[in-house]
Amino acid sequence: MKEFLPISQEDINARGWEQIDFLFISGDAYVDHPSFGPAVICRVLEAQGYKVALLCQPDWRKLKNFEVLGKPRLAVLISGGNLDSMLCHYTAAKKPRKKDAYTPGGEMGKRPDHATVVYAQQIKRLWPEMPVIIGGIEASLRRFAHFDYWENKILPSILVESNADLLIYGMGEKQIVEIADYLAGGAIIEDIHYVRGTAYLADDLQALDEFIELPSLEDILKDREAFAKAYNLQSKELDPFSGKIVVQKNGKKFVVQNQVPFPLSQEEMDAIYDLDYVRTYHPSYEKYGGVPAIEEVQFSVISCRGCFGSCSFCAIHSHQGRIIQTRSHESIIREAKKITELPNFKGYIHDVGGPTANFRHPSCAKQLKVGVCRDRQCLFPKPCPNLDTDHSDYIALLQKVRALSGIKKVFVRSGIRYDYLLADKNDRFLDELCRYHVSGQLKVAPEHVAEHALANMGKPGKSVYLKFMRAFNKKNQEIGLKQFLVPYFISSHPGCTLRDAVELSEFLRDIGHQPEQVQDFIPTPGSASTAMYYSGINPETGKKVFVARNPHDKAMQRALMQYKNPKNRQLVKEALQQTNRGDLIGDDAKCLLKISSSHNPKARHSKIAFNPKINKRR
Repeated sequence: MKEFLPISQEDINARGWEQIDFLFISGDAYVDHPSFGPAVICRVLEAQGYKVALLCQPDWRKLKNFEVLGKPRLAVLISGGNLDSMLCHYTAAKKPRKKDAYTPGGEMGKRPDHATVVYAQQIKRLWPEMPVIIGGIEASLRRFAHFDYWENKILPSILVESNADLLIYGMGEKQIVEIADYLAGGAIIEDIHYVRGTAYLADDLQALDEFIELPSLEDILKDREAFAKAYNLQSKELDPFSGKIVVQKNGKKFVVQNQVPFPLSQEEMDAIYDLDYVRTYHPSYEKYGGVPAIEEVQFSVISCRGCFGSCSFCAIHSHQGRIIQTRSHESIIREAKKITELPNFKGYIHDVGGPTANFRHPSCAKQLKVGVCRDRQCLFPKPCPNLDTDHSDYIALLQKVRALSGIKKVFVRSGIRYDYLLADKNDRFLDELCRYHVSGQLKVAPEHVAEHALANMGKPGKSVYLKFMRAFNKKNQEIGLKQFLVPYFISSHPGCTLRDAVELSEFLRDIGHQPEQVQDFIPTPGSASTAMYYSGINPETGKKVFVARNPHDKAMQRALMQYKNPKNRQLVKEALQQTNRGDLIGDDAKCLLKISSSHNPKARHSKIAFNPKINKRR
């Protein structure tokens, strides 16, 4: 019978352990599933023979709560959780969220703001000599001086604030095993400054031969443009083959980032995902209604890591890298079979994918030998001539999974790059996708339609999306299915003006789509878009960009995407007046703001009452 990892002293005693080797403190509840970073790291350590216990969401206000599982022999490992704790707590409008999907029952308030920092500081107070190693998405993307949107200021490296001894950036499996073995062999944490995929603080740079130095924290605080420069320099060194050590002065200390770890081989990926996960949340959470985050991933399979799409607003390439790493078909089939044995499985695999589902191999043949191009993207501004667009491996994988006994349908929900799909020489993947892997609606992310807004996002132009729309609709007509595209758009991204937002609303009108939910841009740590937001400069081009920072300006852009909503009427009117688009106010079919409806409450009520199902379906 599969066992959960220990989360209490009783669990530790039941295993006959006198002392654990590693204590893992997590800002999330314990979900033993390969989509949850703490579970993966702890299972990897367990597979190497180490004794690991998890302390999940401790009450950080009392020091004694951190010693309930005893003092570990080797180190304390800390992660704020699967999301940055500030993003987990606050919306784009900086309002508290109502639900934390990574907490039992969705309850808020079970982790502090800046959870990684707070946990690390408490451990250093409790056990000053204990090695503290921080990792996870929060630590990874805050490893240098960074902009915190919710505090609206530049913060120093999370290493400085947390007083941690070592930071693991990226996914971390290779690094944690190497570090664990060094510690177990008697090395002291202060000497473990040579592991790829880690960062540490140094008093000086005398031990380094070759490195790239970023503008310092002090430089950035004085000059916003220095922040864009720092991001651009750092981003150029994210390749494991050509990247150099990167340093940045933060106060009296230097943050030193070692080179990026090499991609996992397929055998290494398989070994990680073949570990004996229970695949659900710990049973102690059942009385609270479980952990909501499991619902999205319990019946999904991760087939790949990394992304060469390099959207400006996404930091996946900074965390997982641009080189695609994949699992074998055999490993994925084994996991799919395990899913069919789960008691609540209904026959539907929700996803077989990753950051981008249809990236199943490196973008070109050279990447596993010499790395990615330093000054060129694979898909933007247009697909590289050397791009390998062959979808045959992914098609074969999906065919094998859907042929398994007990599986009714396999969906692809983690998102596809339609520009990459269109670059393929034939439409076989589109055919397979529409026939077998769409649930009536396919979610895609054009993000915007205004050309210079898209340029700052690193996304393909409107014409590419329209081409995909036509291809998708034509294919569904051929196979006799009625399926729809559900496009996602972002409002107020750097470079997007109010006129651009009006252009987007006209596009939504023309395609007959009214989004139920709108994503307002959130400047999360570690992305190029965040560098744009803070500095007003595109770090790649050095050109100035417009940034909507005023909450009212952002509200108008957001309202334009849902111009039919009566609650947005005044904001839409103001936006159209400011952009001199009075032609879009009136009774003509092209108008976004209808005059007759506003003067005839009965007509307005009748129209809204008549269309709720249509609006909901869209």
